[in-house]
Amino acid sequence: MASISSVLPHASPSQGIRTLARFGFAAKGAVYLTMGILALLAATGMQGGKTTDKQQAVQAIQDLPMGRFLLGLIALGLAGYVIWRFTQALRDTENKGHGAKGIARRIGYAASGLFYVALAYYAGKSAWENTSVSSAGGSGNTKQSMVQTLLEQSYGQWLVGAIGLFIIGTGIYQIWRAYSGKFAKHVNASSLPTEQQQLVFRTGQIGYTARGIVMAIIGYFFVQAARHANASEVNDTEGAFDLLSSMGPGVLGIVAVGLMAYGIYQIVQAKYPVLNGV
Repeated sequence: MASISSVLPHASPSQGIRTLARFGFAAKGAVYLTMGILALLAATGMQGGKTTDKQQAVQAIQDLPMGRFLLGLIALGLAGYVIWRFTQALRDTENKGHGAKGIARRIGYAASGLFYVALAYYAGKSAWENTSVSSAGGSGNTKQSMVQTLLEQSYGQWLVGAIGLFIIGTGIYQIWRAYSGKFAKHVNASSLPTEQQQLVFRTGQIGYTARGIVMAIIGYFFVQAARHANASEVNDTEGAFDLLSSMGPGVLGIVAVGLMAYGIYQIVQAKYPVLNGV
């Protein structure tokens, strides 16, 4: 029986899909840039600085002048990013193929899309209803409730531990991707002017490294929650920042700058896409 991807055309995505993808990169970049700026302010002790997760970064954008309008744009952009991720998964725009490795990567694209569905929904709801993180309960409490439900199952500790290891592995992959050479090939194959490719490459390397570190720490939280059967040990980006801060403001500051670089790199992709087929 033919797979779904095998019966779908492999032509380049439509102009509409490409536009949604670019809008999505810009929206994702804005969220990461906001998180990085707030964390950097916290590391330097400046007023207004705080460690945040993605939902709290959305809340910070809401508090800006015309914040609800900006949130509406970000919600639409993230929805576009979700559509692009599912397009990658179904149409194999990255040419990953139908082998086990390729299918795993495409499942990863779909999983990424599902994750940003929640953030796009939250941003849209905040823009429409002026909802705050405190009234919504926060993403950390939601994660802990979900983990608690898993831990109550007979296989719960093993499953939560596996999730943690998967997140750690994903973080390590982010760092490996930055320095393996494949990332450089993507940048060099983009429509970026030649004199700017090196700058964008270094920015992306720093960004992927910082993102990988944060993801690995989040995965560590899950592993600890599994080991101790304690859902309260699960934490998100804000918790990862707090752990880094406990190592010294310089450590937090370096990672914060890295996440700002990742946000900038995503915004660059909105104008000069690095991904294939955009």
